[in-house]
Amino acid sequence: MNITIVGTGYVGLVTGTTLAELGNSVYCVDIDEKKVEGMKNGVVPIYEPNLEEMFHRNIQSQRLFFTTNLKEALDKSEVVYLALPTPPGEDGSADLSYVLGVASDIGDLMTEYKVIVNKSTVPVGTAEKVTEVISSRTDIAFDVVSNPEFLREGFAVEDSMNPARVVVGSSSEKAKEIMSKIYQPFTNTGIPIIFMDEKSSELTKYASNSFLAVKITFMNEIANYCEKVGADVDKVRLGMGSDDRIGHRFLFPGIGYGGSCFPKDVKALIKSGKQEDFNFQILEATENVNVAQKVILVSEIEKYFEGNLKGKKIAIWGLAFKANTDDIREASSLDNIDLLLKKGAEIIAYDLVAENNVRNIIGDQIQYAKTMYDALEGADALFIATEWPEFKNPNFELMAKKMKSKVIFDGRNMFPLEVPKQNGFYYKSIGRQTILN
Repeated sequence: MNITIVGTGYVGLVTGTTLAELGNSVYCVDIDEKKVEGMKNGVVPIYEPNLEEMFHRNIQSQRLFFTTNLKEALDKSEVVYLALPTPPGEDGSADLSYVLGVASDIGDLMTEYKVIVNKSTVPVGTAEKVTEVISSRTDIAFDVVSNPEFLREGFAVEDSMNPARVVVGSSSEKAKEIMSKIYQPFTNTGIPIIFMDEKSSELTKYASNSFLAVKITFMNEIANYCEKVGADVDKVRLGMGSDDRIGHRFLFPGIGYGGSCFPKDVKALIKSGKQEDFNFQILEATENVNVAQKVILVSEIEKYFEGNLKGKKIAIWGLAFKANTDDIREASSLDNIDLLLKKGAEIIAYDLVAENNVRNIIGDQIQYAKTMYDALEGADALFIATEWPEFKNPNFELMAKKMKSKVIFDGRNMFPLEVPKQNGFYYKSIGRQTILN
């Protein structure tokens, strides 16, 4: 099948590459000429494990194409995926200007029946708005489908090639038949397609991400309480997760959630509720707790240094909001850097994957190290902000030689408590005993 993908961010590029891998001819459209030219020349514009190999393979197989010309792509395709940004506005509501703008363009340019697939995360009722916009521009028949993505950054290729389920919201039998054909390689292996109405499909995405945000935040609150009463959150987590009604995933405490999905989707669902005179009280509490959780270790750092951080050199390991991505949107590292700088600390950070994205935002307000150990040279303390695998088993002897003080504040609970204890480090993590040494 011939498919157009409008937008080549995380969702668009991974979705387009996956659909090409499944044997379709995919035309990826983006307005950024430089980006499109780079992709034509084999440059993958985002960091995502295992994407580059699949990207190059499908370009070479002539199933994956890139263009800035929407009409050219539309003329070749029966199905058009909208994978466009829906950033939060000042009031938290999802900005639909990109989605509705492209819908208007499609209405002007289409010459025959199309299935328009909303892949972007959008509020309930967006399919109706897209339908209204296109209908106002053309008399040609079309259908609008809601087909939300459930990709985890860092595992997006794995999730796209082996999804737990495919959700399709449509009231059109013709559109359902076409979507079934696209996803037949999945259903052939037992992966279900769940058909529903458009509004239920749109809400399914928001509800799923918001529930996971609540689960993470609940565990962070339990971790903070563990510190008050002397319990160990790792043991509590294992005890809870062994209940199959709860499960082990998303029970790892830390310095809050970030990224492009959870913060945005929680805000958008709260705002959507208010527009219907409904208050999502649990989500409002979740958002408030997460804001505080992201910088919860700064007060501990201040306490350790007796309230004076001026001139203290803090090494930071990790800048991305999570491991295996270069995404720094809503990253806890940025909140901590901002607060530590305001309190007079000096920052040197290490994250080879996300470094350039941080440079583009804060420039030379901090220093950047070429290796994780270079960041420790003369450091008064180490702050771990991202759970990159390379941080899991470091050389503590080398760390001790490089650091001015053997002090670690771990926002991701990277080490078993006995490890820093045996190596003579002061070690403060989340929801566990503080190793004083």
